[in-house]
Amino acid sequence: MIIAPSLLAADFGRLQTAVETIEKGGADWLHLDIADGHFVPNITFGPCVVSSLRPHSKLFFDVHLMIEDPEKFFEPFIKAGADGITFHYETVSDPKGALRTLREMGVRTGVALSPDTPADVLYPLLPYTDMVMEMTVYPGFGGQKLIPATLQKTALLRERIKAEGFAVDVQADGGIGPGNLKTVLDAGVNVIVAGSSVFGAPDPAAAIRGMREIESEQ
Repeated sequence: MIIAPSLLAADFGRLQTAVETIEKGGADWLHLDIADGHFVPNITFGPCVVSSLRPHSKLFFDVHLMIEDPEKFFEPFIKAGADGITFHYETVSDPKGALRTLREMGVRTGVALSPDTPADVLYPLLPYTDMVMEMTVYPGFGGQKLIPATLQKTALLRERIKAEGFAVDVQADGGIGPGNLKTVLDAGVNVIVAGSSVFGAPDPAAAIRGMREIESEQ
């Protein structure tokens, strides 16, 4: 299990401290949700925040582009320090081409689905991506409750990945915490985006340890 706390749930007045805390606490990745106010009804931050945090962390920077025309922003976010970039299937006309472009640019690739998009649209893309991501809430805002039906899609994706023999991670993003983590893992997810359940916890490091303990009981 890879734990990727979402910066969207952190205290924006103390971002450097927040990132240092979860890194020391055992997080694997830092998930950075980029929203443009068009594809999703919220605006978060841009490459300048990523570049400001990059010198202060060795975490893998997992950039999630919830934006229209994401290909225009591949290069700015890579230059800012992104290690991996995930774009939404719904936002590009040629997802295979977008994945190839990212690989040529030397970053880890990901393609995401919103809750209403069926899982099978990603099957042809599995040879071209390092990760598929299912939004388990409607994208744009943190603190939402997980939509249980979305886990049916992660299970289908994991089944297809296993059947085809691909080394592709399955990520889930939205409403994941101690109360439903086991169910999420059982649905084939191995990359966990956790926002409020980590950054909103009194002790983020203890929250991360608690997630590891749940995994060990699987």
